[in-house]
Amino acid sequence: MSLPPEKASELKQIIHQQLLKMDVHGRIREVLAETIREELAPEHQQLSTEDLIKALRQRGIIDDVMKELKFVTDVNEKERTAAPKPSTHFVDREPPVLKKANIDPTRRYLYLQVLGGKAFLEHLQEPEPLPGQISSTFTLCLHFRNQRFRSKPVPCACEPDFRDGFLLEVHKDSLGDGSKMVDATTMLSICDPVHMVLIRTDTFGETTLVASYFLEWRSVLAAENGITNIAVELLGVGTESNVSVGVLNIRLEMYPQLNKTLSSEITSTQFTLERQKTAEKERLFLVYAKQWWREYLQIRPTHNGRLVKIFAQDENGVNRPVCSFVRPLRAGRLLDTPRQAARFVSVLGYERAPVIGGGGGKQEQWCTLLAFLCRNKGDCEDHSNLLCSLLLGFGLEAFVCVGTKAKGVPHTWVMTCGADGTITFWESLTGHRYIHRPINPDDPPIVEQPKPLYPYRTIGCVFNHQKFFGNCQPSDAVDLCVFDLHNESRWKPMSGEAIKSVCPPGATSSVPPFPPLCASAIDAAVTSNEIELQLRILVCEHRKDLGLSTVWDDQLSYVLSPALAAYELERTTGVSAGNEEFQDAIRRAVPDGHTFKGFPIHFVHRNARRAFATCLRSPFCEEIICCRGDQVRLAVRVRVFTYPESACAVWIMFACKYRSVL
Repeated sequence: MSLPPEKASELKQIIHQQLLKMDVHGRIREVLAETIREELAPEHQQLSTEDLIKALRQRGIIDDVMKELKFVTDVNEKERTAAPKPSTHFVDREPPVLKKANIDPTRRYLYLQVLGGKAFLEHLQEPEPLPGQISSTFTLCLHFRNQRFRSKPVPCACEPDFRDGFLLEVHKDSLGDGSKMVDATTMLSICDPVHMVLIRTDTFGETTLVASYFLEWRSVLAAENGITNIAVELLGVGTESNVSVGVLNIRLEMYPQLNKTLSSEITSTQFTLERQKTAEKERLFLVYAKQWWREYLQIRPTHNGRLVKIFAQDENGVNRPVCSFVRPLRAGRLLDTPRQAARFVSVLGYERAPVIGGGGGKQEQWCTLLAFLCRNKGDCEDHSNLLCSLLLGFGLEAFVCVGTKAKGVPHTWVMTCGADGTITFWESLTGHRYIHRPINPDDPPIVEQPKPLYPYRTIGCVFNHQKFFGNCQPSDAVDLCVFDLHNESRWKPMSGEAIKSVCPPGATSSVPPFPPLCASAIDAAVTSNEIELQLRILVCEHRKDLGLSTVWDDQLSYVLSPALAAYELERTTGVSAGNEEFQDAIRRAVPDGHTFKGFPIHFVHRNARRAFATCLRSPFCEEIICCRGDQVRLAVRVRVFTYPESACAVWIMFACKYRSVL
């Protein structure tokens, strides 16, 4: 193995420093003098290198040096060198695991260890999983100061075997002088909590939010030796937010160790002051919100029935101002355009907050962004808040709209206001965009009015991270609304200063900071191949049950690829391209006298069996899969398009060609 010159010199420097640190040169001189005295006769004054190395090895000096020289090694290095990669597309299943973490000695770190769980009573009756058996798992997700971590999945049990450590950089965002070692007093002013989200994944890959907890880590600043052990009781979410779901044993440790720890009185006083300050700001905002609402109702009595949402409950049942659920979010290199952001949000799963019991009522739960991203699905409010945040990050004037769809179903969507006054609605669940052109009810009947294409019926309010407007126009029908937000006779604004007091950056610790988006961990080519192979097996089995043989046409399958790419491009950009080439290729692939049938379908999950069951419910697709005739050839193509947070759009196309027999 050859090293580049700069790496070789760096390695020599490390070894040289280590040898100086151990005073190896002095020990070698002592051994040399001793060896000359003991083993050489006076007439022989020459000593070979082999003699010296033998003497050093006998005295254990070489072993000591090798023990001290520890290098970071890749656990998977042996496996990779032993089995060379084939020339086809290949992906390492296991990410490289480092035996040692590199710590910058000029920075402070918080080492958070999860040392097991207990009292997860919901899983008390769950049997021990057998070796190789697929079972439900727990995964712990953490966010602290722009850093995100995920634990290894552990089987669900009454005492889940969490054994994970996370190295959190305390001043990731440089606090003034980046090279200065931050002390305990400065760290006491860092009020960002460690947000912990526990996710359960069942055997079918479906995720459930179990708990969301904000860990106050600063108690370690007053701990002896900079180490503290705490038992964290996790409470449920939504309607179960007062019910304990389990306890996690957590150990906190500061690296490097603090020269001087704080007294527990100082830390507890700081926490009390922060709580009082937050409570006072929230109290003042509540007083203001009540006054604003009274004034709004006095404008028109019918305003009482409009959907004006000032507060919403998060997953822990805490009431928070709706403006605090939105803030500008930049996706770095992960998303390039606002329309791509809309596509990303639309492929995150949609799931209404669970309700225990019947009645058809909608359980309100506006999730924090980390909880939404970690389980990869949420309600329409979660999608709208994320899309609005991303559009704000792209520099657009974006708002979340609260209103209703058909039949009076409450709904949220996103609106952007163009510099030329153009109003665009963005449906966060589908990625569709609609231009809003208001209908003027005073126009004479002969004037042709625009026909709205959007599904929205009424609108009560719009908001973002800085502004909140209540709709005070005579009608709250969306198609009649004029979105002149600066006109106070149409839209009643809230005080920007009041909103700023309870929303970042002016807010205190009660509002969790937004986590950064993570790149996808899914390999699109490998996943596409896996799903395609599983679908081929399912089709063969299904046809075999019907007494039909199956012959695949690989070339026809490959020719379907451009169509799937064009469908995704159209969903993302609204532009259709490449259809002429696809049609030409199909004509060439299907001989004269043969019939071609194709059926494309779109999913946001990667479960082949579920997808196949859905396809069979379509009469047209079932006709293709169960095709009978002369010279029947089947084709299937799968294309997975990956997005941040391991979200993906899965396009599947089934096709067949057969000789037409009259």
